[in-house]
Amino acid sequence: MGGFLDKPKTIKHNDSGEGNKLLYGVSSMQGWRCEMEDAYYARVGLAEGLDEWSFFAVFDGHAGCKVSEHCAKHLLDNITSTEEFRNGDHVKGIRTGFLHIDEVMRKLPELNQNAEKCGGTTAVCAFVSPTQVYIANCGDSRAVLCRQGAPVFATQDHKPILPVEKERIHNAGGSVMIKRVNGTLAVSRALGDYDFKNVKEKGQCEQLVSPEPEIFCQSRQDMDEFLVLACDGIWDVMSNEDVCSFIHSRLKITNDLVTIANQVIDTCLHKGSRDNMSIIIIAFPGAPKPTEEALEADKRLEKQIEEITREEIETNRITDYYELLQALQDRNIEGLPPGGGLHAKYPVIERTFKELFPDEKCEVRNLFYNF
Repeated sequence: MGGFLDKPKTIKHNDSGEGNKLLYGVSSMQGWRCEMEDAYYARVGLAEGLDEWSFFAVFDGHAGCKVSEHCAKHLLDNITSTEEFRNGDHVKGIRTGFLHIDEVMRKLPELNQNAEKCGGTTAVCAFVSPTQVYIANCGDSRAVLCRQGAPVFATQDHKPILPVEKERIHNAGGSVMIKRVNGTLAVSRALGDYDFKNVKEKGQCEQLVSPEPEIFCQSRQDMDEFLVLACDGIWDVMSNEDVCSFIHSRLKITNDLVTIANQVIDTCLHKGSRDNMSIIIIAFPGAPKPTEEALEADKRLEKQIEEITREEIETNRITDYYELLQALQDRNIEGLPPGGGLHAKYPVIERTFKELFPDEKCEVRNLFYNF
């Protein structure tokens, strides 16, 4: 998975788009990791005959970014070109596409000559049609569907300790140690990772690490608000309920999905995520719309946080940013964003601190980053 930097890289890569009555926003950030290994793909309107379909995917690479980047470029074509998908059997087509790209990559010299450097990737993707949402997951990236501010569907992370996964690993001659495949890999399904796929007497989906996705079909409903696809850097520190309630509350303040996606990532960073982070938010027509009431409430909250921050600094003579954050954590501030809490309002605290101490650094230490 790579080492850690002395301080996180917080520059974000953003993307957005709309079509087929959908809006989407993307945010991706390297964070504390020494290398950015995530990749994503987002497309509204597919090939001829699939104009009303859209496709979104997040890939979380490990031991390098080559496999995740290759999958971001080619997984969609590998799926839609299958005979099953073209003939309307979309579930089988998605499965075949995953297995096919895994076999194709095995034969590419740039991806299999040095397995330690090329590694593999998790993948979570979604096809959105006018009536259905097809979701496929391979690894521990996750998809969550939200209705009325709460998760109604979520994929299950493929971890080696799960009974079904553990049984397959043992049957392939492997073991699960420290919750990892052979004590090394933290996911039990992934694309790539060919050093875990060399048991000759076992089939493609019976190896230590399987490329087979779990595939789900959800009928679209008017109450659907949004779908989230994100890597485990998000889910390490926020639950499904946290993410849904946070995004739901932010949609009442802004319809800018990139802004909201950035806020999710920043909140996760402040909560202690040490991984690369990538998220796609796909908003359906039933998503909440901004209201003047919610906007005013958020403005009042930020003004209150600013006043409390100044009060803590002046009353307790705080000059250290870390001490300030500790003090604010002990304050009972009402109306904080659900799922995000005070961490979501870090920019207000930082801005206020810099106004009073322009020469001091706002470096967060053990309060949020519990190494």
